[in-house]
Formats: sequence, C-alpha cells, structure tokens
Amino acid sequence: MPESPAVPAVRSTGSELSAEDGKLVILARGARGRVGAVEGAAVRDQDGRTYAAASVSLPSLTITALQLAVASAAAAGATRLEAAVVVTEASTLDGAGYAAVRDLAVDAPVHVAGPDGTVLGTVTE
Repeated sequence: MPESPAVPAVRSTGSELSAEDGKLVILARGARGRVGAVEGAAVRDQDGRTYAAASVSLPSLTITALQLAVASAAAAGATRLEAAVVVTEASTLDGAGYAAVRDLAVDAPVHVAGPDGTVLGTVTE
C-alpha cells in the first residue's frame, strides 16, 4: 500500500467561501451528524455534482469521510474535483483523505471546518 503524501498545513484564507463551497460545508456537516461520525466530508466534481460521506469504522473496514466522498465521486464517473470539505474536530487534514483528493485534482481547495461549520482553513497545494 503506497504511503500517503505529506499534508501541507491548513492555512486560514481570511476570506469567505464561495456559495458552492459553503454548500459543501452544509453537506459534510449533515453527513457527519446523521450517523454521529467523527468526520463528515463533501466534494464537488467537474460537472457540479456533489457527494457527501461520513467516516466509517468497522472491524473489517476503516475509511475516512474524505476518502469515501472521493470514492463515491469516482464511482459515479467523476474525473476531476473542483473542491472538497472535511468537517472534523481535528485541526489538521488526514493524509489518506488528502491523497484521495489529489488523485482527482492537483489544485482543488480542501477546506477544513469544525463541527459548527466554521472554516478553520484551506489546503490549496
């Protein structure tokens, strides 16, 4: 299994999210809240379609919310991502989720938000 790339630091952008990225925060919060998961995530593909997911932790499968959202997009035929959001209590972005986003987008912003929806920062590298 390949190693996850190093995750660049989450940096405060100092500006508000676009309306489309704001919707991703809402979707990620909803996915997290529905099942009481540790994380929720949402991504938007090249056609504007959105995919939301929550982290999964089973005896035989552990997958981050961001990995699952990217996998759902890829399974639906997405070839590129425009943006991603992770809602988490952590102040950092996990390497596996970051790697999954970068598989479909080298420059899409990955926003990290707290459980209340406050955006903590963005990874753009």
